Amino acid sequence: MPAPLRLRLDGDALVRNWQTLDRMSGRAACGAAVKANGYGLGAVEVARRLAGAGCRDFFVSNWREAVELAPLGLAVSVLHGVRDEDMAAARAGVARPVLNTPAQVARWKAAGGGACDVMVDTGMNRLGVSAQDLADGLLDGLTIETLMSHLACADEDAAMNALQRDRFAALQGITGARRMSLANSAGIALGHDYAFDLTRPGLAVYGGVPRGELGEVITPVVYPEAEILQVRRVRAGDAVGYNATWTAKADTDVAVVNLGYADGYFRGFSDTGMVFARGQRLPVLGRVSMDLATISLDGADAVSEGDWVSFDYHLLAAALASGMSQYELLTGLGRRFVRIWG
Repeated sequence: MPAPLRLRLDGDALVRNWQTLDRMSGRAACGAAVKANGYGLGAVEVARRLAGAGCRDFFVSNWREAVELAPLGLAVSVLHGVRDEDMAAARAGVARPVLNTPAQVARWKAAGGGACDVMVDTGMNRLGVSAQDLADGLLDGLTIETLMSHLACADEDAAMNALQRDRFAALQGITGARRMSLANSAGIALGHDYAFDLTRPGLAVYGGVPRGELGEVITPVVYPEAEILQVRRVRAGDAVGYNATWTAKADTDVAVVNLGYADGYFRGFSDTGMVFARGQRLPVLGRVSMDLATISLDGADAVSEGDWVSFDYHLLAAALASGMSQYELLTGLGRRFVRIWG
């Protein structure tokens, strides 16, 4: 059954963004985070395209995500480590665990070990073993492919960035790890001394701009589109939508569009979002509801029921308009969209 809303996804832009980040990574290899279903775009399709472009390292959150990618035969690391329930998939070689806790390290050793990655905390206090754990020999006997850490403030000019970099650099050579990895998308923009051996971009691959240095080189990938359900005339003094937050100052033609916050077009776009219809840029009027949004057709030509409109989803601008983060705007894109790669 044809759906009344779709995501138009620019596969060429996705690949170009990764290639840009690869170049910016200097001598370091450049991987890609494809967790959260490829940041909402579809992990299998994203990974297939990036692998074709030369990406060799992929990162997911959990083993269910890793199993989904298994038919592609890629090198995948599971960022959340390994539970008892995950051991069957882990021992089958579906992916490498990124060990985060002493309990996970013990579990992996007890199961016979094998190649793994390890996360060490350098100040974010989220996931990872401590530098003292390393000094105490916690990782002795492990075959570590990649020792990694994660920057907490890379999207800001914060002193913590250099602090974490230096703490991580001090761990070089003490674990036997083949590679070291610190930088995410924003970390790549901080410079080559954050790249180490492997970078792990996510947001910028998908068109997000976490730092200004990336603004001119990263291009949009995602274009939400929806069909117009109804065109109607709202008389002067009448209101539109829940809570009557927008009132017509003059007779106004409006279009009701098949897209709402259940699809990830959040209420933050109420009275702030923008839409393109037949080359014209038109504002969202009133409250975005669960399944519907309303746009002004004031000044628009020949827009009618059944036409498709494209929502302005340049991620940096959309984040400012909605009050949501760029990450939320991507990963919130709902299942009702048909995803169409071009």
